[in-house]
Amino acid sequence: MKTIKNVVQLALVFSLLFSVTVYSQEDEKEEFKPVFLTITTMHQTSDPDVDFSDWLETEKEYHDNVTMKNDLILGSGLYFHFFSEDNSEVIAVTVYGSWADIEASGDRDSELVKAHWPDEDARSAYFKKRNSYYDAMHSDEIMVSLPFQINMTSESTEPMIFYVKKNILGSGDGSGFKEYFENVTSKNKYVKGYYAHRHRYGANSRDLHEVFVFESFSDIEKAFDEDTRLSKEHWSDEEKRKEFFEGYSKIFSGHGDAIYQNVPELVK
Repeated sequence: MKTIKNVVQLALVFSLLFSVTVYSQEDEKEEFKPVFLTITTMHQTSDPDVDFSDWLETEKEYHDNVTMKNDLILGSGLYFHFFSEDNSEVIAVTVYGSWADIEASGDRDSELVKAHWPDEDARSAYFKKRNSYYDAMHSDEIMVSLPFQINMTSESTEPMIFYVKKNILGSGDGSGFKEYFENVTSKNKYVKGYYAHRHRYGANSRDLHEVFVFESFSDIEKAFDEDTRLSKEHWSDEEKRKEFFEGYSKIFSGHGDAIYQNVPELVK
């Protein structure tokens, strides 16, 4: 049985491996600068009397007048349950350039809120309405990006599919992750975006999540088949392929899966 000390040491080793890596898809070495993601898991209210007909309009008002005007926010999005253990889930993700920007952003948000809703009563009424769409209970975590990324290339105006693979670090040292990414994930024509990030603040220090972006749900199955084809192409020797995946499988002790859809009107 792993001791707490073993688990912590393993997480630190794995984190260090990725933190010092530099990567460029054009094979040019450049310094990797991680970004920080705040992830808030909310839940749609179960109150049958709440009218959701103007939910998007309400959220968009905040998005356009606060989020889009806050220069400390590099990116953000809202993601709804598609396939996950809880159909009420709403995931809010915000991206910052540094930990300090996370703290400073709250003050900037407050300034922008007061500028757009200068009347206190009107401001209070707006947030009462906005908050009514969600239950009071929520959870928060902060993750930091890893130097393995495919910036989303799709020009679709429809909601995209986000397959989230929630990995738990295992006994491996992380070697092989880069090779697999460069020769399989980054070459998969069905993957329109890919992001990997690890725990920085939250319940489990062994968390390492991978997010795959697709244009349609059916593309997920096609991508799995394409992964198999690319793997056989890169590791053409069956024994070497088997040896690689025996080591690769030790990187994680297990994982969970969830699929979400984004809201195109609320993307920054």
